[in-house]
Amino acid sequence: MLRINYLHGLAANFRNWNRPLNFLHSLHQNKRRTPPTKHKFTKALKNPMKPFDVEPKVYMRDTISNIYKILKYSTWESAETQLKQLPIRWDSFTVNQVLKTHPPMEKAWLFFNWVGKVKSFKHDQFTYTTMLDIFGEAGRVSSMKYLFQQMQEKGLKIDAVTYTSILHWLSKSEDVDGAVETWEEMRGKGCFPTVVSYTAYMKVLFDNQRVKEGTAVYKEMLQSGISPNCHTYTVLMEYLFGAGKYEEALEIFSKMQEARVKPDKAACNILVEKCCKAGETWPIIQILQYMKENHLVLRYPIFLLALETLKAAGERDALLRQVHPHISVECIDNERVVEYKRNDFEDPSSLDRGLVWVLLKKLNLQAVDSLLTELMDKNIKLDSELMSSIVHVNCGHCRVGGALLAFKYSVKTGIKLERTAYLALIGCLIRSNRFTDIVEIVVEMTSTGHSLGVYLASLLIYRLGCARRPTCAAKIFDSLPDDQKCVATYTALVGVYFAAGTADKGLKIYKAMRKKGIYPSLGTYCVLVAGLEKLGRVSNAETYRKEKKSLQKDAYFRESIPMEEKICDLLFARDVVS
Repeated sequence: MLRINYLHGLAANFRNWNRPLNFLHSLHQNKRRTPPTKHKFTKALKNPMKPFDVEPKVYMRDTISNIYKILKYSTWESAETQLKQLPIRWDSFTVNQVLKTHPPMEKAWLFFNWVGKVKSFKHDQFTYTTMLDIFGEAGRVSSMKYLFQQMQEKGLKIDAVTYTSILHWLSKSEDVDGAVETWEEMRGKGCFPTVVSYTAYMKVLFDNQRVKEGTAVYKEMLQSGISPNCHTYTVLMEYLFGAGKYEEALEIFSKMQEARVKPDKAACNILVEKCCKAGETWPIIQILQYMKENHLVLRYPIFLLALETLKAAGERDALLRQVHPHISVECIDNERVVEYKRNDFEDPSSLDRGLVWVLLKKLNLQAVDSLLTELMDKNIKLDSELMSSIVHVNCGHCRVGGALLAFKYSVKTGIKLERTAYLALIGCLIRSNRFTDIVEIVVEMTSTGHSLGVYLASLLIYRLGCARRPTCAAKIFDSLPDDQKCVATYTALVGVYFAAGTADKGLKIYKAMRKKGIYPSLGTYCVLVAGLEKLGRVSNAETYRKEKKSLQKDAYFRESIPMEEKICDLLFARDVVS
């Protein structure tokens, strides 16, 4: 009885204590709440509190988005100025999130170096790994390896995420042995793989027909107590479908559901695409049945592929329609006609334009080539957007001939392509080692008002030097506007002649640069010293080494460094981007 009375007393005290708390909470609301009738205030407040003027809260996602837009849509000179004015504290999380938005690669690299010089900030394993991933995705394997070497030299922690990223991009660049060595190095350093690491390495091995090794890695993962995830099962099924072992693959498809790992949309799309390429329809039916039960759909290109496969095999497409009720199969063949018929009577060339678009969407690129050749002979002019798209698609499929045909068509008909189309064509030609055609592309690009920019121009000249094409490099240098003939492009050209073994021509270019009043940077001296030493000009190299040391001493007293010098140092002061 005493305990019950004690509890009632606590409850009464709690009610009395809770009244002012409710009143205080009501002060934060704009509209005054009417108190209960039992507890009315007898007196109104003489000086009611005024609402606070609260500034709108700025969320981190908005800040990251703003920085991404600055990097993407501004030149680096403008972007650097805007970044300095931002009222934020640069830390690892912020920098990492900015890099993960994937701004243009060269801007990401310049931002990475710029923020590394900000006071109270140091790059860590997370920012390095993300930048390393950006280089890997862009196919810049040498730059990726350089960053990894920097991480090792600085003593940064290298975990399974970093190793997994490296072996993934090495395999993408067809360096399977390098990926295997990375895995072995990770294990040798005592770094324990995660399920993502095991899955990525298994995919590398299965994709390159190293089945026994891939199976051994899968067994090792199970023995270590790590459970496979959906992507792991997808890698196994993808291999089995590719090897024609459909029953085994569908058995895994069933067992993973028993293990409470449901195949996701990506897995179903991958498996259906594999079956379509092999022309097998019965596994597609089983996968579609699962997708219907779990409300999953195929991506539109895979849907079209499945539809064509079923029709070719004489199978009914009723289940496919049930899984995709939002797609009208009857309208698929007519949708492009509807898309392009709006201007048929206004412009005679719109029919040709529509036909090219249809062929381009179907990736019938040989038909596009034939049609362009015919239109070129008739001197029929298409628009810049369409021609730029043709160049992009051909470059994406490594069809240099088709991309060059579109370029020649645009030159003959006076069409100005988009800047990205010219750059895509230049990149495709570099990968195909067709350096003589690059000069024509750059000259035409410059004449249409597009600019390579100091960074890309220097990089292109340097790449031609690595390919021992000094004549092409000199022509591109001569085609640049005067404001881009700066210390970075001059240094690149000097390096070209050193790579070709002609030290005298390289020194001649350097002296011409000095006569124009352009001062060398640290990167210039690095190129001079390394090139002259390689060619046996030790005495000349020693002279420039002394000048380099003098420049390094004076650098501490310089208030600002021009952007051209920064680019030159980033490219040539160290073996960074090649």
